[in-house]
Amino acid sequence: MGVPKQLLKWNNTILLNHAINTVEQISQNEIVLVLGAHFEDITSQIDVSETTVVFNENWEKGLGNSIACGIKYIIESSPDIESVLIMLTDQPLIDSSYLNKMIEYYQLNTDKIICTSYQNKRLGVPAIFNKTKFEELSKLNHDKGAKDILNMNPENILFLDGTHVIADIDTLEDYEKLYKLYH
Repeated sequence: MGVPKQLLKWNNTILLNHAINTVEQISQNEIVLVLGAHFEDITSQIDVSETTVVFNENWEKGLGNSIACGIKYIIESSPDIESVLIMLTDQPLIDSSYLNKMIEYYQLNTDKIICTSYQNKRLGVPAIFNKTKFEELSKLNHDKGAKDILNMNPENILFLDGTHVIADIDTLEDYEKLYKLYH
């Protein structure tokens, strides 16, 4: 992309600040931000005063490894936490209303994984996992994120239709198209 994805302009800020602001609207709980590549460039351009930033030195191994890094941090620093909501920077249409719906759904079903249903019935993030999945999440070490955990636990999954808010930015072309539509 020529620039770290997290630093791409979105609304009056950048993608990463947009994601942080969205989460801050729904929770007074700790926000844990996992960063890897371009760590210094990114942290120098965001306000992390209300956010715990964790450096993933193995970021090249992919999204699963970053999830594992964040979960290990949570297990060590906050062993009483009962659940985590995992979301990504590159889904800027996710808003606090959608996340609140996920949380409400989870509060009624704390024994389930609450995730997002994409087009073609694929499941993914944002997702909420309870503490019983922390060990599995802490062992992820690939670029598929938590997809394997979702696929291995169909009986323990509830999902919200996210087709109206899911638009991943994986290429500069994706970004430019989405930016044009929403600005």
